[in-house]
Amino acid sequence: MIQLAQVVKTYQAGLATPFTAVDGVSLDIPAGKLTVLKGPSGSGKTTLLTLIGCMARPTSGRIHLHGLPAGTLLQLAEGDSLEITSLPERFLTAIRRRTFGFIFQQFNLVRGISVLENVMLPTYPTGEDRRFVEARAIERLEGLGLSRHLHASVDRLSGGEAQRVAIARALINDPAVVIADEPTAHLDSRLSEEFMDLMGQFKAAGRTLLIASHDPIVYGSPLADAVVEMRDGRIVAGP
Repeated sequence: MIQLAQVVKTYQAGLATPFTAVDGVSLDIPAGKLTVLKGPSGSGKTTLLTLIGCMARPTSGRIHLHGLPAGTLLQLAEGDSLEITSLPERFLTAIRRRTFGFIFQQFNLVRGISVLENVMLPTYPTGEDRRFVEARAIERLEGLGLSRHLHASVDRLSGGEAQRVAIARALINDPAVVIADEPTAHLDSRLSEEFMDLMGQFKAAGRTLLIASHDPIVYGSPLADAVVEMRDGRIVAGP
């Protein structure tokens, strides 16, 4: 479970024109469930995802992670909980790498290199043996129906194929939590439905899913266990 208590994120704090993107959010995100953050552009959804995923620090408030994978930090065992908001950056990096997989709105694939190399990129800082990483990347891509594109340049992929590569990359370190920011923004309805089908498979495998979206195909899906509506940085509806 991920627990947020009165989380605030203010940009340009202390200056003449501060902007509060997340304003006093308290939320419990259950493990093994699909939670959707719903709201218009500028509602604070993306900022909240970056705080939960250890990509930024809140200005105030606390975020706790429960059930971290064993070995995320040397002094933690399976099932321990951790308050992450005051940790040094090196620990946040370790947690981010082991715990979270990110699917971005723009996919952020590296042009000019192969599909396989794109999927393997997040593993390079870990120093893991390349043979094991490559075998795992191939397995992820084959599971997403991309085996024939392993050595193709990402420049040649369709929108749906590019998204599946981004999903494979998000899963390469076997994260417990998958975070997706507006993942269907550039997809048509058919591909959006296919994306949700994939999310259903990951949910069935026990992963925790957190998706920010204003797409009714996402927040209206029967797969969604909770829909949290945001506006002006606050939760206005939901659990």
